[in-house]
Amino acid sequence: MNVRRLIPTAAVAGAVVLGLMALSACSTSDAADRKPGDKLNVVASFYPMQFLAEEIGGTHVSVSTLTKPGVEPHDLELSPRQIGGLGDADYILYLKGIQPAVDDAIKLSESTHSVDAAKLTTLEDHGTETGGDEHGHEHKGEGAGADPHIWLDPVRYAEVAKGVGASLEKTDPGHAADYRKNTDALVKRLDALNTAYETGLRNTATKTFVTTHSAFGYLAERYGLVQEGIAGIDPEAEPSPARIQEIHTIAEKSKATTVFFETLASDKTAKTVAADTGLRTDVLDPLEGITDKSKGDNYFEVMQSNLAALQKALGAK
Repeated sequence: MNVRRLIPTAAVAGAVVLGLMALSACSTSDAADRKPGDKLNVVASFYPMQFLAEEIGGTHVSVSTLTKPGVEPHDLELSPRQIGGLGDADYILYLKGIQPAVDDAIKLSESTHSVDAAKLTTLEDHGTETGGDEHGHEHKGEGAGADPHIWLDPVRYAEVAKGVGASLEKTDPGHAADYRKNTDALVKRLDALNTAYETGLRNTATKTFVTTHSAFGYLAERYGLVQEGIAGIDPEAEPSPARIQEIHTIAEKSKATTVFFETLASDKTAKTVAADTGLRTDVLDPLEGITDKSKGDNYFEVMQSNLAALQKALGAK
């Protein structure tokens, strides 16, 4: 874990206390006390959770996000106002393990309406090297740890969507039928996306792709690919010289063509490694936020763009 991420984690405890004290005179919101026609006040931790809340909640929810567009979610620092706002939320949707500041704030707020998406599916340990090679062997690589990037696997994301839908039905039973309908529609689209990936990546010249941020372990495992991360699941981790040299060897042996970087982090490492190995660079978006640099306006558009980038890099036939 990056050392500078530990500083906000320690500081957030004091901010939580201040935030909660500032709003202690206000009555905590409760879905059962809302007037007819009032929308459910939903707070999402970052974009993948926001997208689920909006798609499933539809017209019955008002969704705000703790992570603004363009902010790297791993490094999020919360203001006392944001922390205090958690006490007024009817429903909080977050993913434990990716944003320490959010995890701490929710824990100290003792909210009874928070849902951890990590508990709605199964997390695995991933490292710099993840997925099955062309002989079917599984790899985890160095620096393995619990990988929170579940939304990049449409199948796991669908599992989370079902859990979110069920919890919204319980929180706001008056609109349960609509939440169920919206969940079913979203899962159907995710199933179609999964089929598109299965078909589009079935026959490729190589199964190996190189990326600066090892966020695509679940995707690699789902579609029989091998992710070779220059650094680990922490996007700001500095790669070791030994790992960079290893990437050179792997790229040559596996006939990799591309070093991928992401939209919310520097492309310096990717360009340096690509120049040293004679590879090209391209964007593979971990979908941690939507900005004007994103190749799409929502989850499905960006995932389709990622599929096209992988097909090109892997030599899909």
